[in-house]
Amino acid sequence: MDRELPCTTQPIEICDWSSDWAERFATKATTIRQALGDHALRIDHIGSTAIRGLAAKPIVDLQISVADLEPIDVLAGKMAAIGYLWRSQNSNQTKRYFRERPGDERTHIHVRRAGSWQEQWSLLFRDYMRAHAEEHGPYVELKRALASRHRHDRATYTEGKSEHLWQAFDARIGGLQQTAGDQDLPMPRSGGSTGRSSAAPGQP
Repeated sequence: MDRELPCTTQPIEICDWSSDWAERFATKATTIRQALGDHALRIDHIGSTAIRGLAAKPIVDLQISVADLEPIDVLAGKMAAIGYLWRSQNSNQTKRYFRERPGDERTHIHVRRAGSWQEQWSLLFRDYMRAHAEEHGPYVELKRALASRHRHDRATYTEGKSEHLWQAFDARIGGLQQTAGDQDLPMPRSGGSTGRSSAAPGQP
C-alpha cells in the first residue's frame, strides 16, 4: 500500500481522516512491542489520527505507558535499535519524547508514567472524541483556522486548541475515566501470546 498521504509538508496541514492512520499505528506499535516487551505496560494510538472520521495532521502519535520514566538508558537503547531517537532536549519533563530517524516517516512517540494525569488526559481526549462525533465539526473548524493562521508555529497552534478542548468535554470527563483502561495494543501474556489487559487507570 502506498503510504504517502496528500499532506506531508513541513507547514501545518489538516487532512481528511484516513483509514491508513490506524494501519500505520498497528505496524509501528507491533514493532515497538516486540522491542520493549513488558517494559511497555501499554501502547496506545492517541491524538486526532486515533479518532475515526476526524481530520488531523497526518502524523501518527503513539503513547507508551511505563512504570517509571527513569532510568531512560535501557529504553532509549531499545527504541534507537528500531529507529526511534530520544529527544532529550524536550522541555516537557512529564514524558520522554521520541522521534523517527532522519529520513523516516514522521512519528511522535510519548512515553509517560502509567496512571499519571498526562497519560490519562491523552486517553480521555481520545475516548471522548471517539464517543462524541458531534464534537468533530467544531474542533476541525478550529484546527483548520489555527493551521491557516499559524502554519509554521506548532506551539501556538497547539496552545490555541486547549481552551476549546476543556470546554468541549469538561462536564462529561468523569464518566470516561473508566474507558481509559482499554488499550490499543495489549501487553503480551506469558508465553508471548497477546491478551487484553484491563488495569484500572489512575485518577488524574
